[in-house]
Parts: sequence; structure tokens; C-alpha cells
Amino acid sequence: MIHNIILITYALFLILGGFLGFKKGSKISLVMGLSSGVLILLGVWLLTFTPKPAWIFLTCLNVLLCISFISRLIKTRTFMPSGMLLSITLAVLIFCLTHLHA
Repeated sequence: MIHNIILITYALFLILGGFLGFKKGSKISLVMGLSSGVLILLGVWLLTFTPKPAWIFLTCLNVLLCISFISRLIKTRTFMPSGMLLSITLAVLIFCLTHLHA
């Protein structure tokens, strides 16, 4: 059950980040934050029915988010927000990988 709390917190963090980016004038942050957060929540919901495919879905989603944040970090060369989001997403990716192989 702790994995649900961690993943829901991460999803809410992504959604909140999207809203904060929108307040600073970035509509794409809102769209990406909402969509990625909702997809993480979908993965949490899928965990109740089919755990193995849900962990695969969550792992793939986090790999895509890592790639996105790496490209943004290279482009902007600033830690905030892409570097911080990359760090958190890498931690969640490792978390998903450990559950994928369990």
C-alpha cells in the first residue's frame, strides 16, 4: 500500500508543477503536468487489477519522463525545474524497476 502513496504523491507533484508553470505563463507545463500526473494515477489504478502490466506501464512512462526532463535540462542548463524533476523521476523510475522485478 505504501507504493500507492508514493506514486499518488508523485502524480500530485507533477500536476502541481504543471499549475505552477502555467502561473508563470507556460501552457505546455499545464498540459504536460496534468497529462503525466493523470497517467501516473491511471497506473496506480491499474495496480489493483493487473500489477505486472501496471508496473511495466509505470516504468515506461517514467522512462519517457526522464528523457523529456534530460532534454529540457540540456536545453536550459538550469537545475530548476527540469533538474529537480529529473532527480525525482529517476527515483520513481528506480522504485518502479524494483517492483517490476519483484
